[in-house]
Formats: sequence, structure tokens, C-alpha cells
Amino acid sequence: MLTFCPICANVLVVEEGSKCFRFACNTCPYVQNVNRKISYKKYPKLKEVDDVLGGAEAWENVDSTQEKCPKCEHNRAFFMQIQTRSADEPMTTFYKCCNMQCGHRWRE
Repeated sequence: MLTFCPICANVLVVEEGSKCFRFACNTCPYVQNVNRKISYKKYPKLKEVDDVLGGAEAWENVDSTQEKCPKCEHNRAFFMQIQTRSADEPMTTFYKCCNMQCGHRWRE
């Protein structure tokens, strides 16, 4: 936890005094003795993670092709191509198994 000087607004440092620890300012003579244990926890709110491929809606209007699923060996898969790297790199092809019981996803 950072504590700031009320006089000059610089960060106070912890130093050992004659009887206890204290907060002291390096730029002005301000000193505050520490009488009790000081602790403070703040847990930040995590951002929600977006689906990079657009979620379930992205797979609604895609085409299928002859591609063997590595999981269930079904011979058809839905596919879409997305530019995931820089423009001079080839597009990445994402596949989803057409077998509704499998639904395995992979990329090439």
C-alpha cells in the first residue's frame, strides 16, 4: 500500500524509528509513526474474455468441405478463414466437425 505525504504529496517510505516503524518523507520533514498493522487488499475486476472467432454466431453461415476430423474421423467439416497474423502471412483456416455429436474444432 502506498501512502503519500500530506504536505508535499511524495510517496512516504518506511523506516525504523527509535521505538517503532514510521512513515517518513524524503523531501520534507514529515514523519508519521506506525501504531498498528496496516494492510489493504483490492481485487481488480477481471475483464470478460471475448471469443476471438466471434462465438457461436460466427459458425452459423459457413461452408463445409471435405476435411477429415482428427477426433471422430467424420469426413466433412465447416470452415472459415481469418487473417490472424500480419498481411504478408497466409490466412488461418479454422475447422469445425460437421458431426453434431462431435463438434471438434481445429485449425490449419
